[in-house]
Amino acid sequence: MELKFTKMQGLGNDFVVLDFTDEVIPLSKHQAARIADRHFGVGCDQILIVEQPTRDDVDFKYRILNADGSEVGQCGNGARCFVRYVHDKQLSDKNPIKVETLSGEMTLFAEETGLVTVNMGAPHFDPQKIPLAAAARQATYEVNVDGQNHQFSALSMGNPHAVLVVDDVNAAPVNTLGAVLEKHPMFPEKANIGFMQINNRNDISLRVYERGAGETIACGSGCCAAVVAGIQLGLLDDSVTAHLTGGDLTIRWSGEGQVVMMTGPAETTFEGTLRL
Repeated sequence: MELKFTKMQGLGNDFVVLDFTDEVIPLSKHQAARIADRHFGVGCDQILIVEQPTRDDVDFKYRILNADGSEVGQCGNGARCFVRYVHDKQLSDKNPIKVETLSGEMTLFAEETGLVTVNMGAPHFDPQKIPLAAAARQATYEVNVDGQNHQFSALSMGNPHAVLVVDDVNAAPVNTLGAVLEKHPMFPEKANIGFMQINNRNDISLRVYERGAGETIACGSGCCAAVVAGIQLGLLDDSVTAHLTGGDLTIRWSGEGQVVMMTGPAETTFEGTLRL
């Protein structure tokens, strides 16, 4: 079977986008991982699938598959690519667009500047909703790895996140500590691990070890989680520029119970056909 695909990227976080609005083609975990493989497939951090909605109050169903084939409920950089894709392919001219995901509903806005703003929803801090193996909500939690204690904030942006504040993001043990924490028993569904450097009250630098993908050069939901954690700790104001390896995002959050708004770029890099 042959499938047409579009390759897109948001700050270098790259995606294979598949249009299943006419026919839903079931992808096995193995097939998805093969597509995402950079040697044997197209290569991407995640696969984004556009489907018809199952509800009348949204425009599309938005599915996200990690590079290992596992399905997840949230991807901020992917959401920006999603709205760019459905507009470019003339699947919809609505603005904003509402989509249903595994984690709930999202609202996506195409800006006149060419940037895309995503309503990422309100963060959750209850350990059961993250999920996190903790008896009660705390401002920060502690985990011991190889005899060393690490403090982190934890929350859900539709997917689980742990955020560690570091002095120098370039020297942070992202690929060692991040790999251990991603699969730590404290996170029953694994977690995205963010390493955040506070530059000033409106500016951070960030690296993220993503669940099921390893370190990527940009993580939209990870940026949202980091900024929310920083605001909760009293370290950041309500509008923050986040610098990632792939570029910058603007994150705005006015406090608990409110939605997080994320603004950044999204673009198509190439199109093609793949064989399953």
